Amino acid sequence: MKKLYFNYLETFNGLSREVWWLSLITLINRAGTMVIPFLSLYLTKSLGFTLEHVGWIMSCFGVGSVLGSWLGGKLTDKIGYYKVMSISLLLTGLLFISLQFVTTFVGFCVGIFLVMLVADTFRPAMFVALSAYSKPENKTRSVTLIRLAINLGFTAGPAIGGLIITSIGYHGLFWVDGVTCILAVVLLIKVLNPKKARVLDEVKVENPVSVYKDKAFWVFFVSMFLFGFVFLQYFSTMPLYYRDVYRLTEFEIGLLFGMNGFIIFALEMPLINWLENTKYSKAFLMMIGLLLTALSFLILILGFWLGILIIAMLLMTIGEMIAFPFSNAFVVERAKKGNQGEYMAFYSIAFSVAHIFGHNTGMQLVDNIGFDNTWAIITLLSFVGVLCLFLLMRILKKEKS
Repeated sequence: MKKLYFNYLETFNGLSREVWWLSLITLINRAGTMVIPFLSLYLTKSLGFTLEHVGWIMSCFGVGSVLGSWLGGKLTDKIGYYKVMSISLLLTGLLFISLQFVTTFVGFCVGIFLVMLVADTFRPAMFVALSAYSKPENKTRSVTLIRLAINLGFTAGPAIGGLIITSIGYHGLFWVDGVTCILAVVLLIKVLNPKKARVLDEVKVENPVSVYKDKAFWVFFVSMFLFGFVFLQYFSTMPLYYRDVYRLTEFEIGLLFGMNGFIIFALEMPLINWLENTKYSKAFLMMIGLLLTALSFLILILGFWLGILIIAMLLMTIGEMIAFPFSNAFVVERAKKGNQGEYMAFYSIAFSVAHIFGHNTGMQLVDNIGFDNTWAIITLLSFVGVLCLFLLMRILKKEKS
């Protein structure tokens, strides 16, 4: 056990101090966005909006995310990642605090759009910063550390948010969200001042290739949209499946998702460290990750047994652990030939667009054709994504020859 513990710690060796600080800032930022999981409850219970209203508000949420990611990439290439991250965190904090005072439907649509527009400019800038503060050989593991921070933030945030709602009400969430974003700015200024921080891999391209002309990247973009579309079903339609078909309680559903978070926390870094030392390409590993996610839906159709839910969650978790870090590392590497912010923006946009269509489409499919037929369609879409990644491998092979 002691040897396993030290081997686990060994997988974190070599990462720069700045990457650790960036992970902590990301953890504070993600744990702080605790309004989001409770947004539908707040809108229906406190503001009395209908489900149709909530649907439109979530659409504004998604559109803001897409435009924010695009804007963040443009600004990062023009004024640099440090300024974009600082301004984004500060304004997001102020907007979160202000959002609690908005009570009309149109006002909230505009408010949540602005929050996400500003908040998601942070993501492309953060990934460019991550690339700058990582040695080339450590980039995939650096991305994995950021993912651990995001997962811890998403785990801790809702738990703390529930306590805040119980003790001081929903308005407390907006204050805590806003204050944590502002605290993240203070920490950023203290520890990642560009005059003091060590830049390990600064990329300056004299004649950058436009992302719009990069054929391989757009095949990758489509595959990531499909992966995001499929993956998001676990956070919208799948909980309904657990409740309505298997009659699981909220506590049991929480345990299943808790298993996902624990496995990622315990095993993702060692797994990525091992896979990095194999001969497999990033595109091949992404394909394996999406294939495992597809199988997690396929096995649900094959039989009715409680253990299948655990097996499906394990397959999805392993697929997620492989696909996300290597897809991020792929786009960081690809971005060296063009404008880094622009590339990272479109990587984020692939998942933002999946958010716009994934949740709503999944719900509509379940409502009209049932769970099993929905899982069949989701599996089919997954295999389309696998084919896209196979095509990407062929294109990359031609580029090298």
